[in-house]
Order: sequence, then structure tokens, then C-alpha cells
Amino acid sequence: MRFFPLLALCALLTVSASAQSLLEIPVRDIDGNDGSLATFKGRVLLIVNVASECGYTPQYQGLQAIYDKYQKQGLTVIGVPCNQFGGQEPGTNAEIKTFCSSTFHVTFPLLDKIEVNGSRRHPLYAALAGKGSPFPGNIGWNFTKFLIGRDGKILRRFDSDVEPDSREMVKAVEAALAQK
Repeated sequence: MRFFPLLALCALLTVSASAQSLLEIPVRDIDGNDGSLATFKGRVLLIVNVASECGYTPQYQGLQAIYDKYQKQGLTVIGVPCNQFGGQEPGTNAEIKTFCSSTFHVTFPLLDKIEVNGSRRHPLYAALAGKGSPFPGNIGWNFTKFLIGRDGKILRRFDSDVEPDSREMVKAVEAALAQK
């Protein structure tokens, strides 16, 4: 019985370490600059694997709208281009950036095109959807969304068909923003 509090403490430290490590994972932005999500420490993140030639591509408009509405309250949307689903993101980073800004007027951050599943899965997606995640499992399609709290912990996972302006999404974002 005496070691139960010790086990609970170890579990808490493991969760804190994994939340912190999510923010420290090296990423590259769409312009090729190296960095990490630590830039966004203390903000609520909505991380979305995106594609330019997908049936869900119009969600860029909703992602931009939710970013515009909640950015000042602490929300950052992060688009992560991926070409693993039907070859629906074939362009270069420069082409993707041009498409997003000219077609949907995207101003939220975009990362380098990566793989979200398989043996070449980027460490960001290993943390978001891997065995240690509260929402493990392969990404099913483009526009899967992960909501990350201000503390760097993964709060929710939303499938592709959940629209950014849906009641479910807005409620989850507002609840995450309310946590200080």
C-alpha cells in the first residue's frame, strides 16, 4: 500500500513529461525554418493534417474563421500538409503556401509537409496518435484535428468530418481557452 502514492506520482510525472515533450518536438515550418511547438507554449493549439485536393479542403475556410475568432484569446491553428491520403497534397511547400493564402486567405501557421502514419511518421504525429497518446491510432484521412491545451496536453481528437465551426468543435475550443 505504501508504494501506491509513489506509482501515482510516477504516472503524473510521465504525463507531464509527455505533454512537455510534445511542445519540444522539432518541427519545420512551411518556409523551411527549424523550430518547435514551444513557440506556442501557453496557447491552445488545433493541429490539423491538411491537403489541397481533398473533399475536406474547404475546411480551410472554417479553420481560418475559428483562428480569426479565437486567436486573441489564445488559439493557434496549425496546418500540417500530408500527401499520404490519395495523393491529395502533391505540391511543394511553396505551392501549398500559395494555394492556402490565395484560395482560402490562410494566415495561421503551416508546417513542412510530413507523413502522419507508417514507418516514416513524423515524431509530432507519433506523440499525437502513437501508443502514448490519449487518442492513439492511425490518422484515417486528411483534416483529422487534435486539440491541445495550454499545458501542452492532448485534449481531444476530431475526425475529418467534424467541421471547424461545428458546435462540438467550438465548444471544445472555448472550454480549452477557458482553462488558464
